[in-house]
Amino acid sequence: MDRLWAPWRINYIKSKKKSKACIFCRAQKTKADKYVIFKTSSSICILNIYPYNNGHLLICPRRHISDIDFLKPQEARDLFASLKRAKGLLQKVLKPQGYNLGFNLGRAAGAGITGHLHLHLVPRWAGDTNFMPVVGNSRVISQSLAELSRRLKNAEK
Repeated sequence: MDRLWAPWRINYIKSKKKSKACIFCRAQKTKADKYVIFKTSSSICILNIYPYNNGHLLICPRRHISDIDFLKPQEARDLFASLKRAKGLLQKVLKPQGYNLGFNLGRAAGAGITGHLHLHLVPRWAGDTNFMPVVGNSRVISQSLAELSRRLKNAEK
């Protein structure tokens, strides 16, 4: 049996009430969300707590909309500016060799959260797809979310 150590999951497992509220709307309302990297007037950048790779960020409009068709021109500009800002932070802190970025629009496209539009920014390195995902059906994330969040926030100072 394969075992992966994931102590950060215990709070979710033990919680009696699973929130049905939108995670992006909830994150932008709190002042001290430890995984929110930055907020702008129209967008928010947050660490993905179920990352595909270390440094996987989610960037979304602050307004609760489900599709790019509903973005106002100013929101689209701000979202793209936030993408550039987030990529700059990742480059400074993690120095990835490449990036995957994209939207999953709708459940059929793989969206886990369909109600609030969000953009995935995933840093990549040569060789980051090793035998673990293929043979072990497991992905290894090499850094805690709390440590990475702190480093990304400090990189802007």
